[in-house]
Amino acid sequence: MENTAKLIFEGKEFEFPIEVGTENEKAINIEKLRALTGLITLDSGYKNTGSCKSAITFLDGERGILRYRGYNIEDLAANAEFLEVAYLLIFGELPTAEEYDHFKKTIHKYTIVHEDMRHIIDGFPRSAHPMGVLSSATSALTAFNPVPVNVKCNKDVYQAVCKAIAKFTIIATWVYRKREGLPLNYYKNSKGYIENILRLFFEIPSEEYSINPTIVSALNKLLILHGDHEQNCSTSTVRLVGSSEAGLFASISSGVSALWGRLHGGANQAVIEMLEEIKADGGDVDKFINKAKDKNDPFRLMGFGHRVYKNFDPRAKIIKKAADDVLHALGIDDPIFDIAKHLEKVALEDEYFKSRNLYPNVDFYSGIIYKALGMHLEMFTVLFAIGRLPGWIAQWKEMRQGGEPIGRPRQIYTGAKERAFVALDKR
Repeated sequence: MENTAKLIFEGKEFEFPIEVGTENEKAINIEKLRALTGLITLDSGYKNTGSCKSAITFLDGERGILRYRGYNIEDLAANAEFLEVAYLLIFGELPTAEEYDHFKKTIHKYTIVHEDMRHIIDGFPRSAHPMGVLSSATSALTAFNPVPVNVKCNKDVYQAVCKAIAKFTIIATWVYRKREGLPLNYYKNSKGYIENILRLFFEIPSEEYSINPTIVSALNKLLILHGDHEQNCSTSTVRLVGSSEAGLFASISSGVSALWGRLHGGANQAVIEMLEEIKADGGDVDKFINKAKDKNDPFRLMGFGHRVYKNFDPRAKIIKKAADDVLHALGIDDPIFDIAKHLEKVALEDEYFKSRNLYPNVDFYSGIIYKALGMHLEMFTVLFAIGRLPGWIAQWKEMRQGGEPIGRPRQIYTGAKERAFVALDKR
């Protein structure tokens, strides 16, 4: 098997090495392309461009495979706690009992957020989008942690990781409570991480908050499924920003902003908006199925199919069961969920959708779970961000400790050629 690729340009032949990953993924290494040929590649959206080598997540869209550090997502979701998976993503191995206990205790140490952060969050109007507030507040955490992380010191990195998980979790829940007009809540170190997330969001001071174990299990799975997803828009943004040696909080903040978009983290919100649209139109699911099949109709089913998974989304199989469990446990009677069930049934049985692999994806089910929990649509992506946080941290750590150069994409210029300046009075 040849280990080089040949390029013939203007009668000259150039060879470029083939890089092979541990799962036999192959890439042409073109780091010297411009120096040797004067050419660059053009790949809008970077769909065929590998920006880095990474040992964190393996994704095979054709076969529906997702693994964190070699572990199948199905096994992790069924057996692990979210913070265990966070440790795995960031540090490369599942923690021992002693390591896990120390990890949780270190996170607990940093769960108190500086009181001035309350004033910063109070400065936003209640109408502000939660993701905008979360991005700004995460960036503001830099002001309270001004000393850059020494990425060559494992102790410094460990402390920074635990601090980021602790502070970000609290800030994310504060964004919700500010919007709801609720007093800001604090972490209880005597309770588990998922239990704390639920009470940080929903606990009312005047009432005893009861934590439903079915909800805990579902949210734990959902956060694990969102933990990392290779070089997606927000993750590659975190790496690109971090490559300038920007701090961890600043890099995470950039990831929050990228995740905000409707085509990325906002997809689960779009699912509920679509279901609401169908409900408002009278709830005729078949009508909208036909609209989705009509090439001339602008309507599109949200939460079906995936940009990467060409067969099925392995995360969807896991979270479908969790969504069913949540709806059953809460006993919710809402026509929105009846519409969702009808759409799901059609997508799994109708030959039109089956032949195009338009199966329900993780966003379809996560949107249903978030709505069942009582979250407003605009908060969905905040919960997504809590789940994706360990992945962002892991990617930032890998990039910084791996000594990757600052990111600097090229372009093909299509503007005006050189022209002379014309004075204002002669234009």
